[in-house]
Amino acid sequence: MLRVAAAGSLKPVWPALMACFPMPVETRFGPAGLLREEIEAGMPCDLFVSASEAHVQPLRQAGQALATQTFATNTLCLTVRSDRLQAGDDWFTLLTRDRLRIATSTPVDDPAGDYAQQLFSRMGKAGEAVRQRARARVGGRHSPPIPPGRLAAEWLILEDRSDLFIGYASYRVALSRIAGLTVMAIPPEFNPVAHYCYAIIAPEAQQLADFLVSERAQMHFCKAGFGRVFGT
Repeated sequence: MLRVAAAGSLKPVWPALMACFPMPVETRFGPAGLLREEIEAGMPCDLFVSASEAHVQPLRQAGQALATQTFATNTLCLTVRSDRLQAGDDWFTLLTRDRLRIATSTPVDDPAGDYAQQLFSRMGKAGEAVRQRARARVGGRHSPPIPPGRLAAEWLILEDRSDLFIGYASYRVALSRIAGLTVMAIPPEFNPVAHYCYAIIAPEAQQLADFLVSERAQMHFCKAGFGRVFGT
């Protein structure tokens, strides 16, 4: 059985992918930064699947990974409590409204938090004020666990832990179906692109790595809201 450590944001699409793969796979999901630390410390793993290139390259440089490659992309979106909306609101007016509580994933531990920080930088001076107000609420080594069956944005907002959450756009369709939540797009000029990469740690994982870049797998990524990097 192949042992995989995978970014938590891949959890919704992973069952469909593994249903197409001919070998048994045991997958542990979590924030990619924390998973990388565990692999570096000796956690058994054949393939590491990260939401950021930044967490696979150190393994390659240290000789712990045989090969690395990007296989999908993602972007960010903004989820807000619907009753906080005012006429004419967009993602920018919501983020810069001082009285709204902003939540993100935890930078360094979870790539989604790092991408949120990139978003703030792209916003210029206004983004620096937003950065100061934002709070890392999930995805960190000391973060409370998200209840089973709940999405981070859903849990934080509907449990009144935050007014809005910056997270991956691959969750947009699922979040849009939840009463009380509104999802806002972030324009490309501000929106960082997340590059999902794998690191082959054991030769036995080559077949799974090849599958992730196959046309069949790319179709599943596209259907689940990720960007394809192979095929048309």
